[in-house]
Amino acid sequence: MIYPTAASWQTAPQKRALFFGMSGLGKTHVANSLRETGSWFHYSIDYRIGTRYMGEYIADNAKREAMKVPFLRDLLMSDSIYIGSNITFANLAAVSSYLGKPGAESKGGMSMARYAARQEQFRRAEIAALLDTPYFIDRAEALYGYPHFICDTGGSICEWADPQNPNDELMQALSQSTLMIWLKGSEAHTEELIRRFDRAPKPMAYQPAFLARVWEEYLRENKCVEEDVDPDTFIRFTYARALAHRQPRYEAMAKWGITVEAGDIATVRDAADFDAVVTAALETRAKAS
Repeated sequence: MIYPTAASWQTAPQKRALFFGMSGLGKTHVANSLRETGSWFHYSIDYRIGTRYMGEYIADNAKREAMKVPFLRDLLMSDSIYIGSNITFANLAAVSSYLGKPGAESKGGMSMARYAARQEQFRRAEIAALLDTPYFIDRAEALYGYPHFICDTGGSICEWADPQNPNDELMQALSQSTLMIWLKGSEAHTEELIRRFDRAPKPMAYQPAFLARVWEEYLRENKCVEEDVDPDTFIRFTYARALAHRQPRYEAMAKWGITVEAGDIATVRDAADFDAVVTAALETRAKAS
């Protein structure tokens, strides 16, 4: 680790950290709090995906829908209007909307083939955005003068990284440039995330093998074919299974860094609180070694 001890973190003139874990445990909230201090550069992986690596896909998808409307088609064909996404750190809906959900088109779904193709686009985009982290660390300091850096990753990072492989490209790049911090949720957090997702299901990214397995499982259990699948019902069906699938992968990734309980990260209000939480986690790791 780039900060092997609590002392090395406390005395570091440049602190570089990366959050990973389930969505909804406070990664972006704390990253925003650090950015607001004026000393931390906030690198959002999801924002980078939406603006740099999938921006054209997202805009073209909106244009494709607009072209179905004669009035808008004429304006687009004459370059009279412009269609683009308005992605912000706080509003990444355009990315989720593009990923979509598999199932009956009459219920807002798309074919599994089309869905899988978009999942693959996202996989490539997320890996590229993650590998951009060292570049943004240098850019944040050289261009803007930020001494500290926080990388806010999406929940699907564990789908593409292989922490069991000591030569994994993602794990090597991220651990050599940041202190990797797993925000670990409790069983109560998991139950609450499932309840929250059930109320408002949203698209997610999955490992291809996992997606294929749960899709076949859903069709078999519900005795249906693709055209009968309710998109929201399917992704609700998938969500709890995805959390269980990801937990051991996060745990393996944490061996490359430190673990912070979600309850502890929830107490962070400023940079001093964050330093204290990280220091305690590094001390805990040292004692366990």
